[in-house]
Amino acid sequence: MKNSVTKKLLLGAVVLPVLFSGAAIAQERPEAYASDGRGEVARDSSGDCWRTGYWTPAMATYECDPELMPKPDKTVEAPAEPAPAPAPVPAYTEPEKVSLSADQLFDFDKAVLKSEGKQALDDIVSKLGGIKYDTIVAIGYADRIGSDNYNKKLSMRRAEAVKAYLVKEKGIPADKVFTDGKGEANPVTGDTCKGNKKTKALIACLQPDRRVEVEVAGTKETVQ
Repeated sequence: MKNSVTKKLLLGAVVLPVLFSGAAIAQERPEAYASDGRGEVARDSSGDCWRTGYWTPAMATYECDPELMPKPDKTVEAPAEPAPAPAPVPAYTEPEKVSLSADQLFDFDKAVLKSEGKQALDDIVSKLGGIKYDTIVAIGYADRIGSDNYNKKLSMRRAEAVKAYLVKEKGIPADKVFTDGKGEANPVTGDTCKGNKKTKALIACLQPDRRVEVEVAGTKETVQ
């Protein structure tokens, strides 16, 4: 007997300073945060909630933006809440992550996709056949050469370039793609690369930090 089992597939994490941005649009009222296929708030690989274009500080939740919530009065003790019932184990597998080098997708200090970068994205999309997309998240990173502000903008431009290609050339719905640029945060190289001058040796050493991480979450029916 054949049973349809819904599984969650996660494809893509590309080392590129490129990211996707999008807005989730609710049918009845604007939603502040994007949701995944399980109805839970979608998060990036750093654990941050994905805000939609409708988000305002007034719509912040403690789960996603605790720093924006009013601090409780220390003199008043809130009633203890009953322990939540254990969440059912989802019939999904955790998303997998694929990383691609930013240098594979772009020339150094550029945000225009190279032919090799387009082929790399084509390869990722070809593996997603038959999958119903819930969310696609692209997070771009840069090395520490240059100012923090410049690297933040560069990583975001690269993420947007990746999103534009996936939407315009591969037909992926724009409202399923989210982008973010984290600049030189979370370096892969740690403190192994010495110096601050933009030399060929330092640029080569910092190459792993110039990356884009792409996560694709969706559902697909399989026959057992």
